[in-house]
Amino acid sequence: MRRCPLPVRSRGNGRLRPTTEDETMSEENISYSPTEGLTYDPNDETYWDPLMLDLEVKRTFEICHGCRMCFKYCDSFPFLFSLLDDEYDGDVRAITNDDVAGVVDRCFQCKLCEVQCPYTPRDGHEYQLDFPKLVHRFQAQRRKENPPAMREKMLANPDGVAKMARMSFGMANAMNKVSAHRWFMEKALGIHKEKLLPDFASETFDKWADRNGRVRAEPKAEAVLFATCFVRNNAPEIGRDVLAVMDKNEVDVACLPDEACCGMPAWESGDLDSLRAKAKQNLDTLEPYVDNGAKVLVVNPTCSMMLRREYPELVAEEDRERAQKVADSIADCGEYLWSIRNEERFNTDFKSTPETVSYHAPCHLRAQAVGFKGRDLLRKIPGVAPKLVMECCGHDGTYAMKVESFEASARIGQKAFVGMQDNEAEVWSTECPLAAMQFEQHAGKRAMHPMTVLARAYEEGGFATKVTPPEDEEK
Repeated sequence: MRRCPLPVRSRGNGRLRPTTEDETMSEENISYSPTEGLTYDPNDETYWDPLMLDLEVKRTFEICHGCRMCFKYCDSFPFLFSLLDDEYDGDVRAITNDDVAGVVDRCFQCKLCEVQCPYTPRDGHEYQLDFPKLVHRFQAQRRKENPPAMREKMLANPDGVAKMARMSFGMANAMNKVSAHRWFMEKALGIHKEKLLPDFASETFDKWADRNGRVRAEPKAEAVLFATCFVRNNAPEIGRDVLAVMDKNEVDVACLPDEACCGMPAWESGDLDSLRAKAKQNLDTLEPYVDNGAKVLVVNPTCSMMLRREYPELVAEEDRERAQKVADSIADCGEYLWSIRNEERFNTDFKSTPETVSYHAPCHLRAQAVGFKGRDLLRKIPGVAPKLVMECCGHDGTYAMKVESFEASARIGQKAFVGMQDNEAEVWSTECPLAAMQFEQHAGKRAMHPMTVLARAYEEGGFATKVTPPEDEEK
């Protein structure tokens, strides 16, 4: 179990005193023990009770105020600590609903606080603390009371936006680079005018896969690829690289004909109904493959986190069992390829090498606790010893796109930018395509997916340095 210094509790005069974990709070203090309002399950009616939520918000803030381990991740915690220290003399009860909204709106769901927190259900701790899920609960209640703005509707539906962009026959890509148009987008939608936006592919990955015979008539394969909406709409070349690498390693992979967004963009703003609709579509498509023994390979860590960790707890009651069944079959692409590394079919016949690689560990891959198998696979390329960067890039879904958080996103990602630059590597790599964009905009180089690096390394001329076969070295 991870440890941090024992929490401290306010005396009410701004001074702090240490406490033990088994201490019972007096009437003038807030107990660290779970309240009757504790639930992270939206199928529980308590989840939607504002008074029950408030009990858990106050308890959580009291624990975080005492611990302060997570001061460095996002602006939520510094904002909370500043409120308590500078305005409320350490009294969590004085925090208003607007203050809570201020804390919540500064959270971008990187999940790193949950990864590091020693008081979580993951660690089996009695406090049962999960700050990101508490934030989602607040957002879900707020969403029920306040209809979403146009920006939130648009960002929650990446497939719909991409469909409209393709109907423009390339005009959307061109206009996104025109300053006057970006000024209008900022004023009308709240999308920051300087944010680097991804181009939309003229042909989706799904259509390419179908045209090239990668979609099966029957749901039978060793593995099925969940390409994700970003690969489907913006970067189909990553999906093609995944298939090329799996083919090299004799992994029988099928592609999906009807895949929906994982739902994270909708859930970012508390839209549970949209999330559940997308989850149901994905479960309908994936379940037949899983029933036939297939693993589900997911390209983007955010999407694998949603399918593996979030779906079983967020979908409607009737979908819980099959959501867990699908979750048990989820694997990051690198995670699955690494699992067959000791099999005869595992291919190390690399033809070229980048030699120097700076690897960024995505936050949502860390949240799944599966290790950095993409990085480990890169070590199989002759001469490659990836240098690791574990700081958050600050993009985090749609956070980096919004007017109010674009600059904060760049500031939060600064340590990651500097870390990647300091490694002075020929190639940058990360599984997260949004991190790749963030690096391109703020650090000057776009990172490749590890599957892309592997795909190129299998090719003659994929990288400038040729791999010399062992027999040639002996000569």
